[in-house]
Amino acid sequence: MDASNALQLARAQFGLNIGFHILFPSITIGLAWLLVYFRARYALSGDAAWLATYKRWTKVFALTFAMGVVTGIVMSFQFGTNWPGYMNNVGNVAGPLLAYEVLTAFFLEATFLGVMLFGMNRVPGWVHMTSSVLVAFGTTLSAFWILALNSWMQTPAGWAWTPEGKLIAADWLAVIFNPSFPYRFVHMTLASGLTASFVVAGLSAWRLLKAPADGAAARTLRTGIVIAAVLAPLQVAVGDAHGLNTLEYQPAKIAAIEAIWKGGRGIPLELFAIPNPVTRHNDYAISIPKGASLILTHNPNGGIEGLDAFGDDAPPVAPVFFAFRIMVAFGFAMVALAWFGAWMTRRGAGAPRWLLWTFAGATFIGWGATLAGWIVTEIGRQPWLVSGLLLTEDAVGAISGAELGASLTGYVITYALMLLAYIVVLTHLAAEGDAGGES
Repeated sequence: MDASNALQLARAQFGLNIGFHILFPSITIGLAWLLVYFRARYALSGDAAWLATYKRWTKVFALTFAMGVVTGIVMSFQFGTNWPGYMNNVGNVAGPLLAYEVLTAFFLEATFLGVMLFGMNRVPGWVHMTSSVLVAFGTTLSAFWILALNSWMQTPAGWAWTPEGKLIAADWLAVIFNPSFPYRFVHMTLASGLTASFVVAGLSAWRLLKAPADGAAARTLRTGIVIAAVLAPLQVAVGDAHGLNTLEYQPAKIAAIEAIWKGGRGIPLELFAIPNPVTRHNDYAISIPKGASLILTHNPNGGIEGLDAFGDDAPPVAPVFFAFRIMVAFGFAMVALAWFGAWMTRRGAGAPRWLLWTFAGATFIGWGATLAGWIVTEIGRQPWLVSGLLLTEDAVGAISGAELGASLTGYVITYALMLLAYIVVLTHLAAEGDAGGES
């Protein structure tokens, strides 16, 4: 019983850590490129308002980047403390990919972030602009390596066994560009762009509620809305393509997402239901006949495998089923809000206060979609840590349930305080306006 408790607590602790950590890269990847845009506008126009905007949002980026680094370090320690079997079994693939991320992306970000933050009046303008571009490129490159590893865990490719029974990388290109990687990478980078756009729009709306005459805030509000209006429908299209890829390579995950207990043809789409693992049936279901087959196979009579085909390898249904619907709901809410906001603010029209309150309230809507998506991704892979190669229960360490429970409690309290402080600081920076951006 203690071993079972330890496994569940270790999963909960790592889930908390990765869930808290992903909040910050989901902003910095997209915000870094928005900073490049702000910096380029200043370089091209010489308008001091763009410089003030750039400085203010650079502070937001620096704070968010620091939060991501701290939580990322904590998460990496857990590979050794909670999951020693992970590196012992697949470290010949995972270790180099993590090392590539540090050597190519993190060092690039860390080196040029200093120039970007403190070098504007100390280096030529082109050097400072280049530093901003390299920091943005570094954040995207970091996402590239981390998602290559995560995707390999979902759809492993390019590996082989040595005569001694060790797993190694036989083809690094196949390892990196595994079947799900292109879809996952584009999906996540678009998610970060959306998350950052709504953060910019939401905090700008918060500033306009305090100071309606702030022209710079009105401009960044419009910038965030327009970018979100472009990215949101792209994300829907990429999400559909990602779903088709998942159907091909991870059919058990799709069966859990759609709560398909028994496979067949012409499978209905469950808009809402309460999956019942005891009866292996969906209670209180609201369905669209043949909808799942139509969406997933683009054929209303297309065949889809059910959970009955996977036995003990089937993932838990309820968390994946509900998280997917939450993600989709947030996604379509972002499409609607961004398009409506773009129409309301067209041709320089000011946003009414009720719309400003709406965008301020939706500042972190991207976090909701991102977290729901990661729940689908990670729980939908269970019971495998690396699909078909390493079971999650075979990677957990010998740490006791009591120790894990104590540390998990500490993490919950610490992260709650950190998140509260982060949001307070961000809203304070937003409320300051341009005066707070001068340095």
